[in-house]
Amino acid sequence: LYNVLIASFEVLAALVLIGVIVFFARRNIVHLKRFSGTEMGKWPRSDANIILIVEVLLMGAFLTMNAADYKLQQLGTLHYINAGSFPVSSFLVPLLPDSESTLIAIERSCWWFHIIGIFAFLNYLPYSKHFHIILAFPNTYFSNLEPKGEFTNMASVSNEVKAMLDPTYTPEPVPEGGRFGAKDIGDLSWKNLLDAYTCTECGRCTSVCPANITGKLLSPRKIMMDTRDRLEEVGKNIDKHGKDHQDGKSLLDNYISREEIWACTTCNACTDACPVNIDPLSIIVELRRFAVMEESQAPASINAMFGNVENNGAPWKYAAVDRVNWAEEK
Repeated sequence: LYNVLIASFEVLAALVLIGVIVFFARRNIVHLKRFSGTEMGKWPRSDANIILIVEVLLMGAFLTMNAADYKLQQLGTLHYINAGSFPVSSFLVPLLPDSESTLIAIERSCWWFHIIGIFAFLNYLPYSKHFHIILAFPNTYFSNLEPKGEFTNMASVSNEVKAMLDPTYTPEPVPEGGRFGAKDIGDLSWKNLLDAYTCTECGRCTSVCPANITGKLLSPRKIMMDTRDRLEEVGKNIDKHGKDHQDGKSLLDNYISREEIWACTTCNACTDACPVNIDPLSIIVELRRFAVMEESQAPASINAMFGNVENNGAPWKYAAVDRVNWAEEK
């Protein structure tokens, strides 16, 4: 069983090395388009490469440790009994010296480097995009199973509509101080914030976004990265000044521009493309709701539509009952 275990670890380590080399080449040699973008600046690019380099070092140390262990077994060194199977590291044995003391130093150094490296990497995870290896599973589990594109009704609006339709209706309690939509991260749901920390920055959402493809400013990946950056900024302010501190900034305008949110076609291509069920669209919609319902701000191109809905109950310039009149025209 031990032989199978060690052999399996070595095969997996070799596969990780191959995968990391391929991924490094895709990012830094092939230069896939979805790995570029205004949001993929110095730190996001460095973060991705740091992760790949660390994985190479950890797997390399593991295989070198096993190779030294295997050679010490062959030399009959005290305390190094013949145990384990080394299908990959055995190819490294000819590269190692014959001195037992040197081999022991290599084996022990690689062991400590591997262990310390793993614990250091675990502490680095919360500050890295690689945190998705921890959060991807709960984020997928808690993802919305309702049809994509179905918007949630705001409790305050639902109460008003139900009260109009049924005078006996008892309104459901609505939290005080609430607002329509979202202006800052405090107005978003916990799932929106979990989405932000789960983002892998892979760019699949942006690569299929019709707005981005046609040259618009919107990038769904940037929406998630901006949300995470703002959340971290607010967290630092709370630690330093207390939870009631206001820094005069907000997610809308300071991080995400109006042009970005109104470029969205709400087609759900981004949510459909995400491998871990992240939903950038829900954040965009909440920011739009705030702009329209709290600030009465919207692009001039859709203001006429709002007036038509208010006057005609439909987005057209004529009443809904007149929609088919065109068929009677000669």
